[in-house]
Amino acid sequence: MKHFDKILDTVMRFLLALSMFALLAGGTWQIFTRMILHDPSTVTDEFLRYVLIWASLIGSAYCFYRDEHLALDLVKDRVKGVTAIVLNIFIEAMILFFVCYVFIYGGFKLATAALNVSSVMRLPYSFLYSVLPISGIFIVLARVLKYIQLFMNKKGGDV
Repeated sequence: MKHFDKILDTVMRFLLALSMFALLAGGTWQIFTRMILHDPSTVTDEFLRYVLIWASLIGSAYCFYRDEHLALDLVKDRVKGVTAIVLNIFIEAMILFFVCYVFIYGGFKLATAALNVSSVMRLPYSFLYSVLPISGIFIVLARVLKYIQLFMNKKGGDV
């Protein structure tokens, strides 16, 4: 299990590093062409928009993986015992339902139904929309791994 966990961490970190590098390179190119060449690149605006969307969705999946996502813990921190366990199960079930239905199912439907292409780069919108099911799968894997590790730690097994 630790091996799979390490692979998942490496893949998400690589995708995030790649997207951050692409944002840096694209932004630098846009500044260079606008300020030095006085002929702004037409591709970089659309390219940076695509990369930013991919980076934010993969980044949100990585936050779920690291369990550092945004959460409202107003009620969750005030309850104890069985109520806390039931509330945690309910919260995780709702997260998984939303991610599976909206990100994975909806994103897959959106990506497969998109037939149009972007105006400048002529990339299919299905490429842009494909990040939804990808990040959804990462989020589901992250939540499942978290609870497998918790279960194994409570059982005293090696994760």
